[in-house]
Amino acid sequence: MQLTLCWRLAIAAVALACSPAVQGEEFPARPIRLLTPYPAGLTPDVATRIMAEKLGKLWGKPLVIEAKPGANGFLAFGAAKQAAPDGYTLLVVGDAHMTTNPKLLSSVPYDPQKDFEPVSLFFRAPFLFYTSAASPYASMRDLIEAARKDPKKITYGTPYVGSPAHFGGATLAQATGTQMMPVHYKEGAQIYTAVANGDISFSVATIGSGLPLVKAGRMKMLATASAQRLADYPAVPTVRESGGPDLVVETWVGLVAPAGTPAAVVQKLNAGIAQVLKDPELIEKFAALGIAPQSSSPAELATRVRDELAAVESRIKRLGITIE
Repeated sequence: MQLTLCWRLAIAAVALACSPAVQGEEFPARPIRLLTPYPAGLTPDVATRIMAEKLGKLWGKPLVIEAKPGANGFLAFGAAKQAAPDGYTLLVVGDAHMTTNPKLLSSVPYDPQKDFEPVSLFFRAPFLFYTSAASPYASMRDLIEAARKDPKKITYGTPYVGSPAHFGGATLAQATGTQMMPVHYKEGAQIYTAVANGDISFSVATIGSGLPLVKAGRMKMLATASAQRLADYPAVPTVRESGGPDLVVETWVGLVAPAGTPAAVVQKLNAGIAQVLKDPELIEKFAALGIAPQSSSPAELATRVRDELAAVESRIKRLGITIE
């Protein structure tokens, strides 16, 4: 009887030790791999490294960043999808990967809702309209009037079809009944150089992307594509204040884990992210990039993805955006 009881206690102890809850309490016990689809140097990459450093200090284990850019994010997503669901592989994702690609591309090798466990948002970024410092456009009204007088004269740069910049320019054209021609570039730097040189009329970009050439005196901010003026740039009007329609263009970036990652591990990750996003030094560094830290619960991120998938599908049809 005593032996049987001992065996039962031993089995219970092993089961408890292997349970997700206890694994979550002990997590992380080794370095975490952080896969990212973004090229080095872009705002999401820089922000990820800032946050990863803070999380490494919090948990006493490093987060090793592994960049797999290109192929619409498929390389990074494929690696994350096949990784063990134990919390030691995370994937950096943006709204384009999770809500645009699945509705715009004819074939996507992942399901944003079934293949990954939402962990948390970690930043959002508003977009602004930029033009050359030497351009004749002093406001959105000037830009729109130029497009009305000379259809197809106004061009704008985007990094890829279906990007927030592409949606922003296409939405502006539709809302104003004008024709504005998108020009797609392989590298972000090419876009802003083209704008600064006057090769294209404008771009829709984050502060982190456009500010260097603004500071260099080669580009200027026409308007912010947000509901209100940005606190750090109070002199820059909203699109509506600058003579355009109500227009909001922003992006968000978050973290997901492979499907099947234990809930306790996801919660531990979520709590850590929420904690470091309150760090004053991180907030200051994010502000310099023109982004705002923003955490969420896993459920909130899941809801955001679900709702935006439906909204993006409708937007793509309305704007007539297709992959040629």
